[in-house]
Amino acid sequence: MRQELTSLLESYENRILGQNLNLRLLLSAVLAGGHVLLEGVPGTGKTQMVRTLAGLLGGSFNRIQFTPDLLPSDITGSMIYNMKEGSFETLKGPIFTNILLADEINRTPAKTQAALLEAMEEKQVTIQGETYPLPEVFFVVATQNPIEFEGTYPLPEAQQDRFLFKLYIDFPTFEEEKRVLKQVIENQFVVHSIQEVLDLPTFIEIAKEVNEVTVGENVLDYTMKIVRKTRETEAIRFGASTRAGISIGKAAQAWAYLAGRDYVTPDDIKMVAKPALRHRIQLSPHIELEGATVDQIIEELVGSVPVPR
Repeated sequence: MRQELTSLLESYENRILGQNLNLRLLLSAVLAGGHVLLEGVPGTGKTQMVRTLAGLLGGSFNRIQFTPDLLPSDITGSMIYNMKEGSFETLKGPIFTNILLADEINRTPAKTQAALLEAMEEKQVTIQGETYPLPEVFFVVATQNPIEFEGTYPLPEAQQDRFLFKLYIDFPTFEEEKRVLKQVIENQFVVHSIQEVLDLPTFIEIAKEVNEVTVGENVLDYTMKIVRKTRETEAIRFGASTRAGISIGKAAQAWAYLAGRDYVTPDDIKMVAKPALRHRIQLSPHIELEGATVDQIIEELVGSVPVPR
């Protein structure tokens, strides 16, 4: 099964150019059973990245464009009256899918955001008092546009904490961007012909194997020291929660599995610490005024914790 996962990753990297690290992190998040917050300017391939992953996994894919007038029922579904049958029936919303792209989640009010985030946490939806379970493989990728903030509703810290990772999508290199342009112009880039590489039952079995990846006592100590350090440093106003430690551990298991190992190393923890922490901590005002970024502070913090031998 490891070989099939490697084939999936290779196909993914061949289709989405210039984002190899983010693709590997995105796949790690799915394997770990988490959700991802994507931030990047329009036109950097965020939608294509998520749609391609759904196609390669052979899973269903839905996209919701979040707007200020979107209602919770537009996501979860509602009860409608069937005049022909003379009875009410449940109309399930787009959340009933394997992979959901919540596009520009910060453009909708808190009530609608909460409906999605509750479903992410509980893996079930309540429609008019009836509870419906979501698919076993259920993965949400929410995007945010970092440029325009007019008319937006920023996600509160408590809600951001529900995402396993926050990934920044940047522009590819000159050569990679040129290759994308060439493929599109020569009609070699066919969006809809995504061949399934891995079916969902196999993916579920792989996810079970990921849960069995060993996390040693010394690696657990290392993880907790990093998380607790976020609460002790003056550069950080609000440190990471216990959930952050769980996220780092689960993500590191998936990262180690992708690397072909059945045990987690301190390097795996270092690799996933930044995307797992950047949306969970808040910098002190004086540090922000000095122009330091969250990523810089995390790098310094992780570097200051002794690596176990």
